[in-house]
Amino acid sequence: MDGGALFGKCVACHGQNGEKAALGKSQIIKGWSSAKVMEAFHGYKAGTYGGAMKGVMKSQIANFSEEELKALAEHISKL
Repeated sequence: MDGGALFGKCVACHGQNGEKAALGKSQIIKGWSSAKVMEAFHGYKAGTYGGAMKGVMKSQIANFSEEELKALAEHISKL
């Protein structure tokens, strides 16, 4: 599973290296551990995590498998 390829869906809002606050509202994800990213992903899916971007992120990751989320989290942790 290529987390870098999956991250292509995220670049427009989060930046090439996770350096941007998505739409000026989210946290900057660069520097997050894979565990922190997975916690956020699971929270988005459950509807229990996130502020202004909660709904957007829930729909963005809704169709990702657990394996894809893990690969994406690992990629983000290395940005």
